[in-house]
Amino acid sequence: MRCLLRLGVTGRIEVVSPFDAVTQAQLRAIRPRGRWLGRRSCWEFPLEAAAALKAALAGRFPVEPELAQWLAWMQQPLPPLPLHRELVQAAAADQPLGDGRRLFAHQRAAVRWLLARRGAVLADAMGLGKTLSALVAARAMVRLADCRILVLAPVGLHRHWQAEAAALGLALELHSWAKPPTELPPAGTVLIADEAHYAQNGHTNRSQALLRLARHPRLRAIWLLSGTPMKNGRPAQLFPLLAAIDHPLARDQRQFEELFCQGHWREQGGRRVWQANGASRLEELQRLTRPLVLHRRKQDCLDLPPKHRRLLPLDLGEAEATGFQYRLQRTIDDYRRRAARGEVRRDAESLAVLTALRRIASDYKLPAAVALVQQLLAQGESVVVFTAFLHTARMLHGLGESVLLTGALDPQQRQQQVDRFQAGAVPLLVATYGTGGLGFTLHRARHVLLIERPWTPGDAEQAEDRCHRIGMGHALTSHWLQLGVADQLVDGLIASKAERIELVLGNRQRSLERRRLPAMVRELLESW
Repeated sequence: MRCLLRLGVTGRIEVVSPFDAVTQAQLRAIRPRGRWLGRRSCWEFPLEAAAALKAALAGRFPVEPELAQWLAWMQQPLPPLPLHRELVQAAAADQPLGDGRRLFAHQRAAVRWLLARRGAVLADAMGLGKTLSALVAARAMVRLADCRILVLAPVGLHRHWQAEAAALGLALELHSWAKPPTELPPAGTVLIADEAHYAQNGHTNRSQALLRLARHPRLRAIWLLSGTPMKNGRPAQLFPLLAAIDHPLARDQRQFEELFCQGHWREQGGRRVWQANGASRLEELQRLTRPLVLHRRKQDCLDLPPKHRRLLPLDLGEAEATGFQYRLQRTIDDYRRRAARGEVRRDAESLAVLTALRRIASDYKLPAAVALVQQLLAQGESVVVFTAFLHTARMLHGLGESVLLTGALDPQQRQQQVDRFQAGAVPLLVATYGTGGLGFTLHRARHVLLIERPWTPGDAEQAEDRCHRIGMGHALTSHWLQLGVADQLVDGLIASKAERIELVLGNRQRSLERRRLPAMVRELLESW
């Protein structure tokens, strides 16, 4: 193994060295502290430790060119930014846009808030205009600090970003989360990461790429946009975003997980494994993150027409119930046969069966869904339907004049389908959650039907809020079909996770009773 200093995948210094007691002692004494990465067989240090590393290793370790360039930039920092009041004035948030629109009061407040922070998470609810707020703030950085604007966003949202930038006369460099850039130019960049919850898993390539850009010496500011920064209600999902904005809480991951994720060691398969998937001390986490995480709800910012949720319990006839039970039992028997052959994990049976249960239930909900959609269409209403299953979506699409949004369409085709619905060419839009629940405006609809709910409250909320947005002129009714205890469990789980998220992002001051999903599913199957 060759000794060297290199730039790591997350923008930190990696020290590669064969075992040497003297060198190891020197590395342990470095401040800021480093940590040993077993998977990469190297030590990792923050960039701030560069001077101490050079002094301790005394030229014995060569520095790779990429890291050498970063360290040279750190010795030649960019000029200071103008004062906050000058940036706010340059943003001109109170002036009309090129297309005649004006920012709402909450958007102007977001512009001022972003310009006061070099790293921040704008976590406003979906539909509050985070894109425009971030671009108006970035415009001030372009005007006074000669920055360029780099946007990371899902490909399906690039058209929206281009349209909003055109209204401001801004040039963007757009990248998808699948292919983020690895470098930034010397002049300075404002990085805006849209749908930043794409980076909630710190082990993925896109999360590591975001952290690398966030730590780049030529980065002027990083603003993360996400209406669901904790999609599943777990503080561990918030950690990569806090690390990207250099929040003090994210400088020691193990400590963060011990405090807020119920981090602990447990025996698994004869070895000790670190577990950090829980949630604890949420009120304290909310208090400590509030300065750099801005979360506001629609009812706090806009006078939108109300959104009503209507729960529609469904019952099966005797023959249908027998067929349902038969299909489920076949699924359970098949899973257990495969587990006995070692093809699937025995301990994952409860979740696998619940997934199958939801798929079967989706089929049995179709008659009620068809009847409701036909009734609404006969009344002249515009309807959006969301489902997790492609088969269900295709069946509903066959009802008549409608458009279908699935992953089989490219981004341009999806937008064309949305435009047809919004223009009134068809009264019905049917979509899967992963496709229709992201980035589109569907506020022509007065009714949205959720055949079943996704696992995470953020996805359910996003689907509804495609229709409940700025520009709508009528109340929205959200219909939730609920068949049996499986749907009741998932809906209860969504409510529990939503409360946990609100406790961290909002101002709720109370404790929550939390239960693990596998245990809840096992109880469900036992009662079945």
